[in-house]
Amino acid sequence: MGEQAAASTSWHQSRPDVEGWRLSLRGRWCLEQLAAIDAAIPKLSIPRDAVVVLDAGELKALDSAGAMLLVRRLWQAGVAWPNVRRDALPARHRHLLDLVEQRFEEAALAARPRPNALARLGRAVADGLREIHSRLRFLGHAAATLAETLFKPRHLRPRELFVQLDLVGLRALPIVVMMNFLIGVVVAYLTGIQIQKFGANIFIVDGVSLGVCRELAPVLVAVLVAGRSGSAFTAQIGAMKVADEIAAIITLGLSAFQVLVLPRLIAVILAMPLLTFVGDLAGLYGGMLIADLQLDISYAAFIERLQSVLKLKTVLIGLGKAPFFAAAIGLIACHNGLRVSRDSRSVGLATTATVVQSIVAVIVIDAFFAVLLSELGI
Repeated sequence: MGEQAAASTSWHQSRPDVEGWRLSLRGRWCLEQLAAIDAAIPKLSIPRDAVVVLDAGELKALDSAGAMLLVRRLWQAGVAWPNVRRDALPARHRHLLDLVEQRFEEAALAARPRPNALARLGRAVADGLREIHSRLRFLGHAAATLAETLFKPRHLRPRELFVQLDLVGLRALPIVVMMNFLIGVVVAYLTGIQIQKFGANIFIVDGVSLGVCRELAPVLVAVLVAGRSGSAFTAQIGAMKVADEIAAIITLGLSAFQVLVLPRLIAVILAMPLLTFVGDLAGLYGGMLIADLQLDISYAAFIERLQSVLKLKTVLIGLGKAPFFAAAIGLIACHNGLRVSRDSRSVGLATTATVVQSIVAVIVIDAFFAVLLSELGI
C-alpha cells in the first residue's frame, strides 16, 4: 500500500490506516458542487484492491450525483465494492451509496440492445450515402484541381511528379515483367495441353496473344499497381496526416491536392499504359517460349502467326483500359489516405481498404468495358 501517497483536498482526504486505507469525505458532495469536486479530484490516490474505510465525519451533505461520482472514482481506482467499509457512514448515506453502486454495476454490465432490422438498414443506407458523397466530393475537387493545373501549368510540381513516375513506373518494371511472363507461360502451357490433342498447335498463338494483350496483361498490371503503388499512396499520405504534415502544408498556403494528390494521380495514369505494354511483351514472350519448347513452334513461326492474328485494335483496347484502371486506383488511394484519422491503426486499415477497393474497381471497370465492347461489336 505504500506505493500510493496520502492526498488531501477541500473535498476529501485519503491516507493509510490500520484497517487499510481511510477515505474521509468533506463538504457537500451534491449536484451543485459536482463540477468543482470533479476538477479537484480527477482520481483517487488509493492502491488497487485496497480495503477502503469511508469516513463521513466532515461530510455535510451527499446526494445521488455525489454518490455516483464517488462510486465512479472508486471503480477507476480498481477498488472492489466489497472492500469498501461503510459501517461508519450514516444509514441514509450507506443506503444511497449501495443503491448507486448497484445501478452503476447493472449499467456497466448491461448488454447494449441490438438495433432491429429497420434500424440496421437505415444505418447502412446512411453510411452508403455518406460514402458516395465523400467520394463524389473528392472526385470533383480532384477534377477542379486538374483543370486549374491545365490552365496554369506552373502550379504543377514537376519534381514530385518525376519522383512518383520513378516509383510507380520504373521501379515496378521488374515485378510487372516477371508476373506477365509467368502468366504467358501458364496460359500457353495449359492451352497447349489441350490443343495438342487435336493437332492444332499453331492456334496457341491465337489464344496467348488475344488473352494476354486484351485482358490478362491490363488487369494483372492494374492489380499489381493497386497492391504496390496504391497502398503506398495511402500509407504515405496517411502517415503525413498522422504527423500533421498535411496541416503544415495547408498552413503554408499550399493546396494538399496540388502537392500530394495531383502528382500521384498523373504519374499513375501516365505509367499504367507503359507498364501494360511491357506486360504485353513479357506475356507474349512467355507464350512464345512454351510454344517452342512444348509444341515445336519456332520463334519465327510464332511471330509470323502473331502478325496475322493480333490486330492493332486488340492491343489498343488493352492499352486503352489502362488509364481508367489507373485513375480509379489513384483516386481511391489518395482519398483513403486523406481520410486517415490521427492514429497509426487507421493507416493500416486505410491501406488494406485501398488494395481491396482498387482491385474491385478494376474488375468492375473491366467488366463494363467487356459488355460495352461486346455491344459495339469490337
